[in-house]
Amino acid sequence: MVKIIVYHKPTCSTSRKAVKALTEKELDFEIVKYYETPFTKALLNDLLKKMKMKPSELMRKKDKIYKELDIKNKNYTEAQILNLMLKYPDLIERPIVRKGAKVILARPPERINDLI
Repeated sequence: MVKIIVYHKPTCSTSRKAVKALTEKELDFEIVKYYETPFTKALLNDLLKKMKMKPSELMRKKDKIYKELDIKNKNYTEAQILNLMLKYPDLIERPIVRKGAKVILARPPERINDLI
């Protein structure tokens, strides 16, 4: 059986709902709290590739740090945005859920049904 991995931020309500949905379905899954075990550049690139997303598409544009860094008005490259996300994980939309080679952004949490 292919393992399900949830890249999770416990203080995020959407992330908690995704974990709850997996628990209610009685699925075996692993939680990676990416604030305790940060993404590596290679891992985040791999997840983005599997989701067919660019870093700018995975960025939380309503986050405080997004506004503080004035990202909207800067002309960052996708590589620079990826580096900002690694430095400031709050900029990453969540939760990201992986099952084998398939990866989704579980927003809304019901998208988990597409994965399982």
